[in-house]
Amino acid sequence: MTGRRAEEARIRAVYTQRPHDPRYEWSRPAYAFMMQGIERRLLAFLSQVSPPSLQGRRILEIGCGTGHWLREFVKWGAHQRDVAGMDLLADRVRVARTLCPSGVHLFCGSAAALPLPSQSFDVVAQFTVFTSILEPDLKRRLASEMLRVVKPDGFILWYDFRFDNPRNGNVRGIGRREIQELFTGGSVTLRSATLAPPLTRRLAARSWLMCSVLEAIPLLRTHYLGVIRPGGGGAPPR
Repeated sequence: MTGRRAEEARIRAVYTQRPHDPRYEWSRPAYAFMMQGIERRLLAFLSQVSPPSLQGRRILEIGCGTGHWLREFVKWGAHQRDVAGMDLLADRVRVARTLCPSGVHLFCGSAAALPLPSQSFDVVAQFTVFTSILEPDLKRRLASEMLRVVKPDGFILWYDFRFDNPRNGNVRGIGRREIQELFTGGSVTLRSATLAPPLTRRLAARSWLMCSVLEAIPLLRTHYLGVIRPGGGGAPPR
């Protein structure tokens, strides 16, 4: 088994064996606070691009899971037939098909070898995919494929951990320099985002205001949110 295939098999095994985690339910104040914070920042960024609407834009999400962000893109104005998502895990794709609008294109496969034409999407998104990959060559292949399928005037949306999780050896933080090396030749704009989840889980049920105050401190943010353009500059998310 090649390094790439072995790493993909490891990822499948890790996520297949992972039990349901109630911390990631919308009824949990901490989860709602984190997700709504990401939404606000993404929408702030989209308001700065031209045209600001997602209508008419073709969107692909790598590692779409059960399709949360795909549904958000449709809610924000993208037509369902212009939205596509892929995931390594077949069971996640099956669930996504039951939750997403019928026109959304969903498929299971490897993002290191996308069965898609070059320069065919206006937006290519990934949310916490790269930090689940421990094998460097697979990261490079994913980055290369994302750059291949995005249009020259399109962009990549990035959201991922910038720090390691000391309690989870199956994820590895990815810093600014590594992101820039993965997308060599592109214009990378990143902003720290998301209050550290342990703090959010401790405080959100008591005070959203306190979470908002602490999230304003860059050192307490654990993720990068940003945009990568194939060859041009772009405004950062606010």
